[in-house]
Amino acid sequence: MTEFVSLLPAFLLVFVRVLAFFTVLPLYAHRSVPNTFKVGISLFLAWIMIFTIDAPMLVFDGTYFLLIIKEVLVGLLVGLLATILLYAIQVAGGFIDYNMGFLIANIVDPQTGAQSPLIGGYLYTFALLFLLAVNGHHLLLDGIYYSYQYVPMEQAFLPLGQENIVWHAVSTFNAMFVIAFQMAFPIVGSLFLVDVGLGMISRAVPQMNVFVVGLPLKILVGLLLLTVYMGAFMMVVRGLFDQVIVAMRTLLAMLGGA
Repeated sequence: MTEFVSLLPAFLLVFVRVLAFFTVLPLYAHRSVPNTFKVGISLFLAWIMIFTIDAPMLVFDGTYFLLIIKEVLVGLLVGLLATILLYAIQVAGGFIDYNMGFLIANIVDPQTGAQSPLIGGYLYTFALLFLLAVNGHHLLLDGIYYSYQYVPMEQAFLPLGQENIVWHAVSTFNAMFVIAFQMAFPIVGSLFLVDVGLGMISRAVPQMNVFVVGLPLKILVGLLLLTVYMGAFMMVVRGLFDQVIVAMRTLLAMLGGA
C-alpha cells in the first residue's frame, strides 16, 4: 500500500495519457463506446502499466501540472494523427459518391455527428471490422504502452515548434489525400469511362436522354465495381494500418526529442 501511495502521482499521469489516447484513438473513440467504459479501461490499463514501466517518483508540485498538460497533449496528438490517416477512407468514399451520384444522399456519421458520404461510411465500417479481425486494436494498445520508451513520463516539455514535427504533420495530412485517391481511383476511373461512353451515345443517338439513363447506369456500374473492388480495398486498408502505426511511432520519437 505504501508503494502504491508513492507511485500515485505517476499513476495519475499514466491514467491521463491513456484516457487522452482513448478520447481520439480510432475505434476506441467511437460514440457507441460509453464514456464510462473508456474511463474504466483507462484505469485498468494504467493500473497494469504503472507496475510494468519504469515509473519515476514524483511529487505534487508546480512541475506536476505541466506534466499533466504534456500527457494530455501526447495522447491527443498521437491519436489525432492516427484518426486523420484513417479518414482517408471517408475521403475516398466522398470521391466515389460524387461520381456515382450519391453525394446528395449524405448520412450523419454517428462518430462525429457531421454529414459523411454514404459509400465512405460503408467502407469505413468495413475498415473498422477489418481492424478488429487482424487484431489492430491490440497494436494500438501496444502503441500506448511503448509510448513511454519515446516520451518519458518525467519530460516536462514537448518540442512542438520544431520543423520536423510540423513537416511530419503536413506530410501525414498530404498522405491522407494520396491514399484516398488511390482507394477511389479504380471506381472513379471506371465511372469516368462510363461518362465518356454516355457522351458518345448522346452524339450518336441525340433522341436518347442520357441524363435519365446515366444516373441509374452509373449507380449500377458503381455498385457492381464496388463488390469486385472489396478485396483490393482490404489490401489497401492493411497497408494503411501499417502506415498509421509507423506515423504514430515517428511522432512519438519526435516528441521525445529523437
